[in-house]
Amino acid sequence: MINKHIIEEFGIRIRELRKIKKISQEELSFITGFHRTYIGMIERGERNISLTNMAVFAKCFQINLSKLLDFSSVNPKHSFNNYEYKT
Repeated sequence: MINKHIIEEFGIRIRELRKIKKISQEELSFITGFHRTYIGMIERGERNISLTNMAVFAKCFQINLSKLLDFSSVNPKHSFNNYEYKT
C-alpha cells in the first residue's frame, strides 16, 4: 500500500493522545461512537480512515485537525514531502 507509514503514524498518534487522556480503547469507543475493534485497527495502522472520522477524534481530544495530524511527537523526522502520489 502506498504511504502505509502515514496510516501507521496516524494510529500511533491516536494511541498517544488516548494515553495522554488516560482512557482505554473501550472508553474512547464510547466517546467517539466507533467500535472498540475499529479503534484498535486504527491504532495498529490497519485502517485508512475518512476525514469525517478524523474530525470525530479531533473533537474527542479537543484539538483541531491540524494538531491531530501533527506527527512530530510520533516521528520527529516526519515530512509530508516523502509521500508518494497515487497513480
